Amino acid sequence: MSSVAVVILNYNGKELLKKFLPGVIEHSGSARIIVADNNSHDGSMDLLTKEFPSIEIIPISSNLGFCGGYNYALQQVKADYYLLLNSDVEVTANWLTPLIDLLDGDDTIAAVQPKILSYHQKNKFEHAGAGGGFIDKLGYPFCRGRLFDQLEEDKDQYDDSVPVFWSSGACMLIRSSLFKSFNGFDETFFAHMEEIDLCWRLKREGHQIYYCGASQVYHMGGGTLSESNPRKTYYNFRNGLILLIKNLDPLNLAVTLPIRVILDTMAAFMFLAIGQGGNFMAVAKAHFFILTRLFGLLRKRTGSPYEVDLIYQGSIVFDYFLSGKSKFKELDFNNPK
Repeated sequence: MSSVAVVILNYNGKELLKKFLPGVIEHSGSARIIVADNNSHDGSMDLLTKEFPSIEIIPISSNLGFCGGYNYALQQVKADYYLLLNSDVEVTANWLTPLIDLLDGDDTIAAVQPKILSYHQKNKFEHAGAGGGFIDKLGYPFCRGRLFDQLEEDKDQYDDSVPVFWSSGACMLIRSSLFKSFNGFDETFFAHMEEIDLCWRLKREGHQIYYCGASQVYHMGGGTLSESNPRKTYYNFRNGLILLIKNLDPLNLAVTLPIRVILDTMAAFMFLAIGQGGNFMAVAKAHFFILTRLFGLLRKRTGSPYEVDLIYQGSIVFDYFLSGKSKFKELDFNNPK
């Protein structure tokens, strides 16, 4: 039987741990449960020591972010599979077994995510992963069940198990051997889109990423940074460009990167027009980061080959904002417009 370590990365999430950790303990069977603490200062460590003595703790001396925190912690964890779980996720009975069974049954699958629904609206999918992640030709991520901020109602339409482009970092089961051999998360990302980068790198080497609808969790979202936080805007715009620079083939990168910069700039001025000066500056800072570190980022282009499947060849921006397509089923992967 494959060994599993459920690893929760925590930063000042004392109240989230108090709320969601009991369910993880109750429903995770024989899996080891570990909390890696990113140098919290809200009493998280005291809470774990006093109220959850069965939990293993990995203290981290400084806040290394999502990427660095997991890379540091997982170096110290021995298990066949790592289950990376956000601290703001409510798990359900039998959530773990279908994920394990999927990896046990197919050696080509590197990572898998469950159905991710909203904790606040439990009949709807949640932004970070929903029914499995995809990406369009310009590098904009989207999900079955979520296009931009449009969330679908769960009507069992994604109760299947299918290959996807990326698995959500909010709840991802991944083979430990592959996480290590691919050097984990790229710490340049710090937080946001690092899981897409890892999945893209895995796919470029022939591994599959899967979604498993037989497993279900509820994600609160915004546990560390809210959607409107300029810092999150900065990471989203900056990391979206890093993702392309690292993983697109040379020809597509030469065409796509200028288009993305133009679209990002348009988005920045839209922020300014609606009075969100902080988000405007966040986009400007993201572009400055890319401009000043472009050659260093290009040196990160390792591995082969660059061509992978399941990239949507249409434009989600065009489909959503101009064509009015708001659901995944309205996208045609065979004949994108």
